Amino acid sequence: MAITINSEKKLFTLNTKRTSYQMHVDRYGYLLHLYYGRKTEGDMDFLLTFQDRGFSGNPYEAEGDRTYSMDFLPQEFPYLGNGDYRRVLFKVADGNGTVDCDLRYAGYLLMDGKYTIPGLPSVYADDTNRDTGKDAQTLIITLVDELLKLKVELYYGVLPRLDIITRAVRIENYGTVPFTLEKAQSACLDFVTGDYDAITFYGRHAMERNMQRSHVGHGTLTIGSTRGTSSHQYNPVLLLVDHMATEDYGHCYGMSFVYSGGFKGEIEKDQYNQIRMQLGLHDELLAYPLNPGEVFWAPEVVMSYSSKGMARLSQNFQRCTRRHICRGKYRDAVRPVLINSWEACYFNFTGDKLVELARGAKELGVEMLVMDDGWFGRRNDDMRGLGDWKVNEEKMGCSLGELVSRINETGLKFGIWMEPEMVNEDSDLYREHPDWAMTIPGRHPVLGRNQLILDFSRKEVVDAIYDQVSGILRSANIEYLKWDFNRSIFNVYSHAGLTQGQVLYDYVLGLYDFLERLNRDFPDMLIEGCSGGGGRFDMGMLYYTPQIWCSDNTDAIDRLRIQYGTSFVYPVSSVGAHVSAVPNEQTGRTVALSTRGLVAMGGTFGYELDPAKLSDAEKDQIRQQILDFKKYAHLITHGLYYRLSNPFSDGIAAWEMFAEDQSEALISVVCLEVHGNMTVNYVRLRGLRKDCFYRDEATGKEYPANALMQIGLPVPVEMGEYRSYRWHFRLVKKAELSAAE
Repeated sequence: MAITINSEKKLFTLNTKRTSYQMHVDRYGYLLHLYYGRKTEGDMDFLLTFQDRGFSGNPYEAEGDRTYSMDFLPQEFPYLGNGDYRRVLFKVADGNGTVDCDLRYAGYLLMDGKYTIPGLPSVYADDTNRDTGKDAQTLIITLVDELLKLKVELYYGVLPRLDIITRAVRIENYGTVPFTLEKAQSACLDFVTGDYDAITFYGRHAMERNMQRSHVGHGTLTIGSTRGTSSHQYNPVLLLVDHMATEDYGHCYGMSFVYSGGFKGEIEKDQYNQIRMQLGLHDELLAYPLNPGEVFWAPEVVMSYSSKGMARLSQNFQRCTRRHICRGKYRDAVRPVLINSWEACYFNFTGDKLVELARGAKELGVEMLVMDDGWFGRRNDDMRGLGDWKVNEEKMGCSLGELVSRINETGLKFGIWMEPEMVNEDSDLYREHPDWAMTIPGRHPVLGRNQLILDFSRKEVVDAIYDQVSGILRSANIEYLKWDFNRSIFNVYSHAGLTQGQVLYDYVLGLYDFLERLNRDFPDMLIEGCSGGGGRFDMGMLYYTPQIWCSDNTDAIDRLRIQYGTSFVYPVSSVGAHVSAVPNEQTGRTVALSTRGLVAMGGTFGYELDPAKLSDAEKDQIRQQILDFKKYAHLITHGLYYRLSNPFSDGIAAWEMFAEDQSEALISVVCLEVHGNMTVNYVRLRGLRKDCFYRDEATGKEYPANALMQIGLPVPVEMGEYRSYRWHFRLVKKAELSAAE
């Protein structure tokens, strides 16, 4: 059993393949956290300590026992009201505005299988997943505040073979008077000791998910997003690792939020050197009313632990995301190699131009053409047309169905770009329904990219836009949708009369409702998420879109760093990555086509260029790149991922995609620096089968695995910037070890 319960001691233990997680209910009914780490047995309550702590309050029931305080005891669901002065997960205000509660243990429920959350994405486990089968379990622990008539149910999902534990919270008003949620986060981990570093992922548009590692000192480290999305600025992920941890060494903990809206992550080191890590909804602009009988769900957090460094922690998250977040036809499928029209022609295209682009792409081996922005309404620039999802047949020179048929006749599939959550003031939709946009009465709105946000917290808005979008998708043989979102949310206001503190949360529910309908009604369509590139790259979106455009920045050298940060949680199969023309549109940098192709194979692989502008040599090179991608696609889509260098500090960027049965490995290297009298870089491989040999596919040379992992491969020293190299190794035989060995 993944979950064991000692009813007498009220002790709950969650076990995975390599980890154990334990909590218990103490004599006063508080739910205390005991342990999370390497798999073990026994009762961990010996880790709790009790002594008089000055200025730390004591529960009334303690009857003068000043050694008992929630201000220093480790907790499962810390809330404002029990004497804990640290950061908390939960705040609730009654009808008078008094912020207080007192949650005590009221019972538990144990179920086979993994729980689901109504209207929200979450990790799933079913019989189609070879690595979970039927061994997933759910534990629900109920806490109650009898005065407020408030019930809080803590949901724990355990996927044993993946070393994954999930958490979510169901909050119910079972009384007769309303109250308001002012903070409702999903998970925390309390550490009574340890010297840790925090790893977070910061950035900006066109330079997302830069890895930042900081030693945890006294005070609070806070990341988050108030932009209505998970954002380019911070990714909804927190890692806490031993101060000396490496890719292969040290205790490492991670949390990832399965949600695409605003979030907040906090790591606090308190006065007693204890650390609390927590993640969930952002409390800014949250004031969610809960009327009698109503229920609120705090979205899911996915947790994992590794005793052997960051590589294993990342692989735990990557497996979980690839197999138990992503869904549908394309979850396990190799994605088609596509060419996107944006950098080839921007808004300036016709139907004939797209057909010409398709013919040129087909000659290279490309499999799909994606028509980007500019095909609808009066959309010849970014000032107008959003919300009017009607084909501009005058611009196309034909209907959409006719255009798609022409593209299909070239041998290519067809995809389309949309931005359903947005509206321009210069649009028929806005002129007819100005109240559907988020604007504050009496004020001029804040614009972003000349557009406004449609109020997806309103069902009638979601329904109306869905009717338009689905009508377009049904009108032709469209096999791919790029879903974009090109501004942050500001001027939060719903004209439907909602309490404004609930709008942002309900907006995300509306988004998920829309995306769930698309998955239901168009099960064979590949959907790629996008928000100015990587502004909404999170597990929540991946539940509906199995890949996300990693960044609007297609510069190969910048992408090395962006994809490096992305790899700490997200699988390669989810990373939208393309080869673009040079000089690059975002940086002006020129990088060899071979290197651009190598970097794009660190993702789903495609192109952003005009084939008509390529030389014959470049066309031949692209044909070979596509053949190579198909050859290695099984490793790229399903393999384990190892980071072999840090491109922020090392002179090379190196990574490895490795078969789980250890039979083959694909190693990629890009040289970031070149100097006179250059020193040699060695790339140490990981994961190979010890005491065996691996053969280089290109040369036939055999290498001992032990040496490849101990010393590594020497990277050739050649002149020229940003040279790249790739090795494909296959396992060949057992090594003959000497008796001394």
